[in-house]
Amino acid sequence: MEVAIYNIKGEDTGRKAQLSDEVFAVDANEHAVYLDVKQYLANQRQGTHKSKERSEVSGSTRKLHKQKGGGGSRIGDINSPVLVGGGRVFGPRPRDYRFKLNKKVKALARKSALTYKVQDSQLIVVEDFNFEAPKTKDFVNFTKNLKVEGKKVLLVLPGQNKNVTLSVRNVPDAKTIDASALNTYALMNSNAVILTESSLDFINKL
Repeated sequence: MEVAIYNIKGEDTGRKAQLSDEVFAVDANEHAVYLDVKQYLANQRQGTHKSKERSEVSGSTRKLHKQKGGGGSRIGDINSPVLVGGGRVFGPRPRDYRFKLNKKVKALARKSALTYKVQDSQLIVVEDFNFEAPKTKDFVNFTKNLKVEGKKVLLVLPGQNKNVTLSVRNVPDAKTIDASALNTYALMNSNAVILTESSLDFINKL
């Protein structure tokens, strides 16, 4: 599969980029995408949530009134969950939300996400470029030239590029990522995926 290569001005260079069918034209597996996104989000959770149960709430353990004969319901101490200020029943406790996912499933999910982007015409290939200095305005003009302004943009770079990364940092809904760190969540969470030629060469070999 071939797609056009654009320059930083949004002009068609007349050259074509080859997209590997083994990466960009696979039999997409929606469930694999779901599992990979679920794992990514689960791994981001700190899991430090905690509420106090009746044994941990500060308060007297004296029985409030005798069990029978008072005409009211039976009750224990003031820390009872049925009273205001009492402990919580089965409240959240610190836990680890991470879970294992096979490498082959993650690879299939990533390729499926790339396939979806190609099918939805949300993938753009541009020449390798750099900014002379970190300038948000340069990146905004770049998105205007490619007609993706206002969309959630994911710019995939072949490696660390300080000027480009700093130029993107202050733009809402825009993000840079190294080709080696490309993941399913980042792909599915964007409306426009921009690949540089060098990053495409790396992804074609995945």
